[in-house]
Amino acid sequence: MKWIVLAALVAFALYALMCCILYVMQDRLLYFPTPEARPEGATALLIRSGELALKVWQLHGDLPDALIYFGGNGEDVAAKITEFAAAFPDRAIYLVHYRGYGGNAGTPSEKLLVADAQAIYDDIKRRHERVAVMGRSLGSGVATAVAATRAVEKVILVTPYDSIINVAADHYGWAPVRWLVKDSYDSVRRMKGIHAPVLAVIAARDDVVFRPRSEALVAAIPASLRHVKVFPDAAHNDINLQPGYRELLREFLAAP
Repeated sequence: MKWIVLAALVAFALYALMCCILYVMQDRLLYFPTPEARPEGATALLIRSGELALKVWQLHGDLPDALIYFGGNGEDVAAKITEFAAAFPDRAIYLVHYRGYGGNAGTPSEKLLVADAQAIYDDIKRRHERVAVMGRSLGSGVATAVAATRAVEKVILVTPYDSIINVAADHYGWAPVRWLVKDSYDSVRRMKGIHAPVLAVIAARDDVVFRPRSEALVAAIPASLRHVKVFPDAAHNDINLQPGYRELLREFLAAP
């Protein structure tokens, strides 16, 4: 009996230790800052958010309508300049480096990234008649937060999720993640504040954001605003390479 009790105590201690490690390491599991890049073909803008000046890459800045892009948790948005220049020649494009990414100072967190995104939107809106927002993976949560608090033109969410808590639960089912996760990015809750058309673009073979997470997000979009496209052969990281992807985004933005 003593050995059984001792074994149970050891097992519990190890489990508690693993949960503590997961809690302490969660920022490193969620955010993967990219190094500074110096690409050609775009203008580097510095937009202030609180005490920081954040780098944003601008394309076609003199056009009346704009699109702001918020990337994934390990995405170097500077590498997207050529892709976005070709995909959206009729829009001003703003590719956002999060704080801590691309040479920006600061440490990322949900509270700060959302505040930064709102400040960036406010600055860009003063320059353009209409501003749409687009977010991919982690950035879908940032774009949703902006759209819920600002009068955006349209919203594009690529490989979106209902909340980071639920995404984490899919990958760490052994842990009480609902008690551990600090940055929840609850897009379902925020969706209630959105009044612009929303396009959700889903990868059927997504092994990062599982299909139920995207479907839960889609269900939260008001039916009158909901537009959905599923790419059956796409995985999480290659959806932008699928035939028809660029055309889909262009048609959505061009629609009245």
